[in-house]
Order: sequence, then structure tokens, then C-alpha cells
Amino acid sequence: MSEFHEYRSVWEHDELMRRLGRIRHVALDMDGTIYMGGSLFPYTKGFLAGLRELGIGYSFLTNNPSKSIADYLGRLASMGIEATRDEMYTTVLATIDYLREHHPQARRLFLLGTPSMISEFEAAGYVSTADSAEDRPDAVVVAFDMTLTYSRLCRAAWWVRQGLPYIATNPDRVCPTDLPTVLVDCGSICAAIEHATGRRPDITLGKPDPNMLTGILSRHNLRPEEIAMVGDRIYTDIEMAHNAGATGVLVLSGETTLPTAEAAARQPHLIAEHIGVLGRLLREAHGA
Repeated sequence: MSEFHEYRSVWEHDELMRRLGRIRHVALDMDGTIYMGGSLFPYTKGFLAGLRELGIGYSFLTNNPSKSIADYLGRLASMGIEATRDEMYTTVLATIDYLREHHPQARRLFLLGTPSMISEFEAAGYVSTADSAEDRPDAVVVAFDMTLTYSRLCRAAWWVRQGLPYIATNPDRVCPTDLPTVLVDCGSICAAIEHATGRRPDITLGKPDPNMLTGILSRHNLRPEEIAMVGDRIYTDIEMAHNAGATGVLVLSGETTLPTAEAAARQPHLIAEHIGVLGRLLREAHGA
């Protein structure tokens, strides 16, 4: 590999400029991309302002289903970023969309998730069943549950073993954090259930499932080459970009290191130190 300085692309510079010049919308991962834990990156506000100046739209995507849309909007607002509900797309919304299409009769769910996540499902018309063998759900949804208790984990495993439809909101093994801990995420919780029951989820939504991007394409009447997916993870953000035919931009401000990126089977189209570097490249590509 050539020496890395701020960014690297699979394309030569002229081709990179041509590709970035087509971009009309940027899909932004959140944790590890625009902030880390509770800290907004210093280049985030300038990056978003630059997109607005270029007439490039943006959406916030997250594989983290532990908070409601209102929670996320409130968190962004507390960091000085004003966003609308239409600019947010989480794996909770992706799961609700999946249930409505593939399990339209399912109304009662055993939800292994936070109270904020459960409230989002209830607002969509679903009933959250109790931790009881007598309260049989229509399906099991397992998510990143920061309020996880042992009894509810065991109940989820019980219903999974009974053969009920089993949906995971996201594949992430850990959630990025700036705290001295490891935040065990949905993928790791599902691994525990698999070890106990021998069964994997019927489907794992969230990134890298391309539906997280195709919904944005449809909403904004975009072609795949007109959207860039920007995130800090190879196995979710960049894989989803490849799966949806979009431009995949990996930032090194979160989970993935440069050696990990260089070893990936499907390379990011662009690797940048952070979104501030991407902002400068987009301005150059759009002649600003």
C-alpha cells in the first residue's frame, strides 16, 4: 500500500473527483463518525455546513436501536445539531418496516431492548409481551439492550427455541464508546442465544443490509451513484455501501484501524482520517 496521508482511494485522483462530483446525498453513520460516545467531533458542524453550502443533502443512520427517534434528535440538538425526524433512519424503523412487509399479522412481540426502543415499537402499534411463559408473542426481536437482565435474556432464548420468528435489529458486536469499557452490542447478545439454542436470527437487519440505503434512495429520488455512505466500520457501513451500489467512505475516527481496512476483502472506495477530510474533497469535486 502507498503511504497514507489524510485519505486514500481505490480510484486515481481524477476518477475520485468525478465520482464525488456526482454525490447529491450523504448517509452518515453516527457513533464513531460524527461523534464518539458523548463527544461531538470538532469537524462535524463544519462538515454539515459545507454540505448545505454545496446543496448536498444528508441523513443520519444508526445501527444503534437503544434510543427512540426523539432521543436521537434530542441528543443531536444537545450537541448543537438541529435535525428532523425525516433525516433519521434507525434499525428500529428498519425492523418495523420488515415486520409490516413480512409478518403483517404479528402484533405481539417479545422485545429484548431498552425502554426507549420498546416505546418506538408501541408507538407503531405493537404490543410488548411480558417476561412470562404465559404471554406468548408472535415474534422475537433482539436488539442492543443496555438494560439487559438475565431473566429476559433467558426468556428470549426460550421463545427462540420454540421456533418463533426471530429478528435481530443489527449485527454489531460492540458499540463504539469513549469510556473505559466494552459495550456488548446486539451481535454478541445473539451469539449468546445461538450458543444456548443452536439457532441464529432468521434475519439480521441494519447495516450491512442494503435496505438502510435503498429507503433513502427512494425517499430522495436518487440513483446509487449519487449517494455516499460514510461510516467507521468495514463490516456494516462499507459492506452496506457495496451491497447497495453506493460509494463507501470509511473514516478512521471510530472502530476501524487502517491495517484492518487494508485487509478487508471489499475495500472502501475512499478511506479518510475523518469527515472533515471528506468535506474538503467534496468541495474540490464540486468546484467550491
